[in-house]
Amino acid sequence: MVMSGRLLLKDLSQLSRGARQIVDWAVTVSSVFLCLMILPARLPGMELLGTPPNWLLIWVVAWSLKRTVLQGALAGLALGLVQDGMTSPYPTHVISLVLVGVLTARIQKQRYIQEDFISVALIVFGMAVVGETVTAIQYSIQGSRNLAEIWVDHQRIALSSAILSSLWAPVVYYPLNRWWERMNVLEQSG
Repeated sequence: MVMSGRLLLKDLSQLSRGARQIVDWAVTVSSVFLCLMILPARLPGMELLGTPPNWLLIWVVAWSLKRTVLQGALAGLALGLVQDGMTSPYPTHVISLVLVGVLTARIQKQRYIQEDFISVALIVFGMAVVGETVTAIQYSIQGSRNLAEIWVDHQRIALSSAILSSLWAPVVYYPLNRWWERMNVLEQSG
Protein backbone atom coordinates (compact mmCIF):
# COMPACT_ATOMS: atom_id res chain seq x y z
CA MET A 1 0.00 0.00 0.00
CA VAL A 2 2.80 2.42 0.87
CA MET A 3 4.60 1.60 -2.35
CA SER A 4 1.48 2.15 -4.44
CA GLY A 5 0.90 5.47 -2.63
CA ARG A 6 4.41 6.60 -3.49
CA LEU A 7 3.96 5.54 -7.10
CA LEU A 8 0.69 7.45 -7.28
CA LEU A 9 2.34 10.56 -5.86
CA LYS A 10 5.20 10.23 -8.33
CA ASP A 11 2.80 9.71 -11.22
CA LEU A 12 0.69 12.68 -10.18
CA SER A 13 3.75 14.86 -9.71
CA GLN A 14 4.53 14.32 -13.40
CA LEU A 15 1.28 16.02 -14.35
CA SER A 16 0.94 19.75 -14.78
CA ARG A 17 -0.72 21.70 -11.99
CA GLY A 18 -3.89 22.10 -14.04
CA ALA A 19 -4.06 18.39 -14.82
CA ARG A 20 -3.58 17.55 -11.12
CA GLN A 21 -6.45 19.89 -10.22
CA ILE A 22 -8.67 18.17 -12.78
CA VAL A 23 -7.77 14.76 -11.33
CA ASP A 24 -8.39 16.07 -7.82
CA TRP A 25 -11.81 17.44 -8.75
CA ALA A 26 -12.65 14.21 -10.60
CA VAL A 27 -11.87 12.15 -7.50
CA THR A 28 -13.83 14.53 -5.26
CA VAL A 29 -16.89 14.64 -7.54
CA SER A 30 -16.73 10.85 -7.99
CA SER A 31 -16.83 10.43 -4.22
CA VAL A 32 -19.95 12.60 -4.09
CA PHE A 33 -21.58 10.53 -6.83
CA LEU A 34 -20.70 7.33 -4.98
CA CYS A 35 -22.39 8.71 -1.84
CA LEU A 36 -25.39 9.75 -3.93
CA MET A 37 -25.66 6.30 -5.50
CA ILE A 38 -25.53 4.48 -2.17
CA LEU A 39 -27.92 6.95 -0.48
CA PRO A 40 -31.18 5.28 -1.65
CA ALA A 41 -29.74 1.74 -1.39
CA ARG A 42 -31.09 -0.39 1.41
CA LEU A 43 -28.35 -2.97 1.77
CA PRO A 44 -28.69 -5.71 4.41
CA GLY A 45 -27.14 -4.70 7.71
CA MET A 46 -26.99 -1.02 6.79
CA GLU A 47 -30.17 0.02 8.54
CA LEU A 48 -30.99 0.47 12.19
CA LEU A 49 -34.70 0.71 13.04
CA GLY A 50 -35.39 1.41 9.36
CA THR A 51 -32.91 4.30 9.19
CA PRO A 52 -29.84 4.14 6.91
CA PRO A 53 -26.57 6.08 7.32
CA ASN A 54 -26.66 9.66 6.07
CA TRP A 55 -23.95 9.39 3.41
CA LEU A 56 -24.15 13.01 2.27
CA LEU A 57 -23.82 14.27 5.83
CA ILE A 58 -20.72 12.08 6.25
CA TRP A 59 -19.27 13.56 3.05
CA VAL A 60 -20.01 17.15 4.15
CA VAL A 61 -18.26 16.50 7.48
CA ALA A 62 -15.25 14.92 5.73
CA TRP A 63 -15.02 17.90 3.36
CA SER A 64 -15.56 20.59 5.98
CA LEU A 65 -13.03 19.35 8.53
CA LYS A 66 -10.12 20.99 6.71
CA ARG A 67 -11.97 23.74 4.90
CA THR A 68 -13.27 27.22 5.63
CA VAL A 69 -16.77 27.93 6.91
CA LEU A 70 -17.76 29.22 3.46
CA GLN A 71 -16.50 26.06 1.75
CA GLY A 72 -18.37 23.90 4.28
CA ALA A 73 -21.55 25.91 3.75
CA LEU A 74 -21.26 25.68 -0.05
CA ALA A 75 -20.74 21.92 0.11
CA GLY A 76 -23.81 21.61 2.33
CA LEU A 77 -25.81 23.83 -0.01
CA ALA A 78 -24.85 21.88 -3.12
CA LEU A 79 -25.43 18.45 -1.61
CA GLY A 80 -28.63 19.59 0.09
CA LEU A 81 -30.03 20.77 -3.24
CA VAL A 82 -29.04 17.49 -4.89
CA GLN A 83 -30.66 15.47 -2.09
CA ASP A 84 -33.80 17.60 -2.31
CA GLY A 85 -33.86 16.82 -6.03
CA MET A 86 -33.64 13.10 -5.29
CA THR A 87 -36.29 13.17 -2.54
CA SER A 88 -39.05 15.48 -1.45
CA PRO A 89 -38.03 19.13 -1.26
CA TYR A 90 -39.91 19.52 2.03
CA PRO A 91 -38.47 19.31 4.52
CA THR A 92 -35.40 20.61 2.79
CA HIS A 93 -32.02 18.99 3.36
CA VAL A 94 -30.26 22.24 2.49
CA ILE A 95 -30.65 23.83 5.91
CA SER A 96 -29.33 20.84 7.83
CA LEU A 97 -26.37 20.17 5.50
CA VAL A 98 -25.37 23.85 5.39
CA LEU A 99 -25.51 23.98 9.18
CA VAL A 100 -23.44 20.78 9.39
CA GLY A 101 -20.84 22.20 6.99
CA VAL A 102 -20.59 25.47 8.92
CA LEU A 103 -20.43 23.86 12.36
CA THR A 104 -17.86 21.28 11.26
CA ALA A 105 -15.63 23.94 9.73
CA ARG A 106 -15.96 26.02 12.92
CA ILE A 107 -14.94 23.04 15.04
CA GLN A 108 -11.89 22.58 12.82
CA LYS A 109 -10.97 26.25 13.06
CA GLN A 110 -11.14 26.13 16.84
CA ARG A 111 -8.75 23.13 16.86
CA TYR A 112 -10.91 21.26 19.38
CA ILE A 113 -10.40 18.02 17.53
CA GLN A 114 -7.63 15.72 16.50
CA GLU A 115 -7.84 14.02 13.13
CA ASP A 116 -8.48 10.39 13.93
CA PHE A 117 -11.29 7.93 13.39
CA ILE A 118 -12.79 8.40 16.84
CA SER A 119 -12.91 12.20 16.55
CA VAL A 120 -14.43 12.04 13.08
CA ALA A 121 -16.98 9.46 14.23
CA LEU A 122 -17.93 11.65 17.21
CA ILE A 123 -18.29 14.71 14.99
CA VAL A 124 -20.46 12.78 12.52
CA PHE A 125 -22.55 11.47 15.43
CA GLY A 126 -23.17 14.98 16.73
CA MET A 127 -23.82 16.45 13.29
CA ALA A 128 -26.29 13.66 12.46
CA VAL A 129 -28.26 14.58 15.58
CA VAL A 130 -28.11 18.26 14.58
CA GLY A 131 -29.24 17.46 11.03
CA GLU A 132 -32.15 15.29 12.15
CA THR A 133 -33.19 17.91 14.70
CA VAL A 134 -33.36 20.55 11.95
CA THR A 135 -35.56 18.17 9.95
CA ALA A 136 -37.84 17.57 12.95
CA ILE A 137 -38.14 21.34 13.48
CA GLN A 138 -39.22 21.73 9.86
CA TYR A 139 -41.89 19.06 10.31
CA SER A 140 -43.04 20.83 13.49
CA ILE A 141 -43.35 24.15 11.65
CA GLN A 142 -45.30 22.50 8.84
CA GLY A 143 -47.81 21.25 11.38
CA SER A 144 -49.17 18.38 9.30
CA ARG A 145 -48.50 15.85 12.08
CA ASN A 146 -48.95 15.72 15.83
CA LEU A 147 -46.05 17.46 17.57
CA ALA A 148 -45.56 14.67 20.12
CA GLU A 149 -45.44 12.09 17.34
CA ILE A 150 -42.81 14.12 15.45
CA TRP A 151 -40.50 14.32 18.45
CA VAL A 152 -40.90 10.65 19.36
CA ASP A 153 -39.96 9.74 15.78
CA HIS A 154 -37.13 12.28 15.92
CA GLN A 155 -35.51 10.51 18.87
CA ARG A 156 -35.55 7.15 17.10
CA ILE A 157 -34.41 8.51 13.74
CA ALA A 158 -31.74 10.84 15.14
CA LEU A 159 -30.16 8.17 17.31
CA SER A 160 -30.27 5.51 14.59
CA SER A 161 -28.86 7.86 11.97
CA ALA A 162 -26.17 9.13 14.32
CA ILE A 163 -25.03 5.63 15.29
CA LEU A 164 -24.92 4.27 11.75
CA SER A 165 -23.45 7.40 10.19
CA SER A 166 -20.69 7.59 12.79
CA LEU A 167 -19.85 3.91 12.29
CA TRP A 168 -19.60 4.33 8.51
CA ALA A 169 -17.84 7.73 8.62
CA PRO A 170 -14.28 6.30 8.39
CA VAL A 171 -15.20 4.51 5.15
CA VAL A 172 -15.78 7.89 3.51
CA TYR A 173 -13.39 10.05 5.53
CA TYR A 174 -10.19 8.00 5.48
CA PRO A 175 -9.68 7.60 1.69
CA LEU A 176 -10.81 11.15 0.95
CA ASN A 177 -8.62 12.65 3.66
CA ARG A 178 -5.61 10.68 2.43
CA TRP A 179 -6.26 11.82 -1.13
CA TRP A 180 -6.65 15.47 -0.16
CA GLU A 181 -3.51 15.33 2.00
CA ARG A 182 -1.51 13.89 -0.91
CA MET A 183 -2.80 16.55 -3.24
CA ASN A 184 -1.83 19.22 -0.69
CA VAL A 185 1.69 17.75 -0.51
CA LEU A 186 1.95 17.93 -4.30
CA GLU A 187 0.69 21.51 -4.33
CA GLN A 188 3.16 22.51 -1.62
CA SER A 189 6.09 20.92 -3.43
CA GLY A 190 5.43 22.70 -6.67
